[in-house]
Amino acid sequence: MLTYPALCCQNQSAPGLFSKNYCKDTKQPPLYIVKLAVAFTMLKIAYHTLYAHPLPAGHRFPMEKYELIPAQLLYEAIITQDNLFAPEPLDEETILLTHDNDYWHRMKTLQLTDKEMRAIGFPLSAQLVEREVRICKGSIMCAEYALQYGASLNVAGGTHHAFANKGEGFCLLNDFAVAANYLLQRALVKKILIVDLDVHQGNGTAALFTGREDVFTFSMHGQHNYPFHKEQSHIDIGLKDGTTGSEYLSILNDTLPKLINTVKPDIVFYLSGVDVLATDKFGKLQLSIDECAERDYVVYNLCKKHKIPVATAMGGGYSPDVKHIVAAHCNTYRIAKDVYNL
Repeated sequence: MLTYPALCCQNQSAPGLFSKNYCKDTKQPPLYIVKLAVAFTMLKIAYHTLYAHPLPAGHRFPMEKYELIPAQLLYEAIITQDNLFAPEPLDEETILLTHDNDYWHRMKTLQLTDKEMRAIGFPLSAQLVEREVRICKGSIMCAEYALQYGASLNVAGGTHHAFANKGEGFCLLNDFAVAANYLLQRALVKKILIVDLDVHQGNGTAALFTGREDVFTFSMHGQHNYPFHKEQSHIDIGLKDGTTGSEYLSILNDTLPKLINTVKPDIVFYLSGVDVLATDKFGKLQLSIDECAERDYVVYNLCKKHKIPVATAMGGGYSPDVKHIVAAHCNTYRIAKDVYNL
């Protein structure tokens, strides 16, 4: 059984496990005396059928993983259907907290140029745009659920190559940036840490938060991998080709605790790309599936230790055998669930 703060007066609402709630009349912290049924806590996972967007035959992006991940989680009984929620399209006002009006207008009216779409890597369509805005809404809702329950995950997302005015690398809208600006605009948090462990630098995210003190960006990526022009995150760690799992984990274990202690975030956005695997076509690193899982455990365990909620998006993964991609992604859900007791 878990506990949550008792209601100390009629004007206090029931808080989430990770929220800082006080009685509106007495301004005193409530007493921790009420027992909570396990059903109150739940691992909430954003998923919509539009995530698995149809692409031309032979396209290199493994879109099928977005159907296979929830199917595998259900098959292994890691989750039930009750864990899944389908995000609605995001409102335009929230999109424009992050993205330029001209870029968004041309996207939604399908007027992005062929050159722009070549940089993005997908054929432009109304369904693709709807997919993107639902992914952004999913990451916002994951952040809200994480503030309530401790952790939440989006089956898609991690679109860290999207800038304010352009997209790149299979990314049109930057879901973590959109979600971060949403939380800050509504004063739900004051300080955000983005932990980007995809093998590719989060160049769009870095550019969007340059000079900002309320969002701290950390990217650990392949130094000689895409994008070949790197932006400046608050902290960038560029890894050499062939970095082993033990080397990777040593660097992460040395860096992330110091970062948590320095930034003291109210929430962490975690991009858990599995293109760090040795089997990945483009990654150039040498992590095994078990070492990738250990990476996830390091992030979740450290955040749980510091009582920091975590909103996660899957990011990239391009192993030729999709089973490797799905297995590594499913480990992320399993570890989040176990660490946060959801």
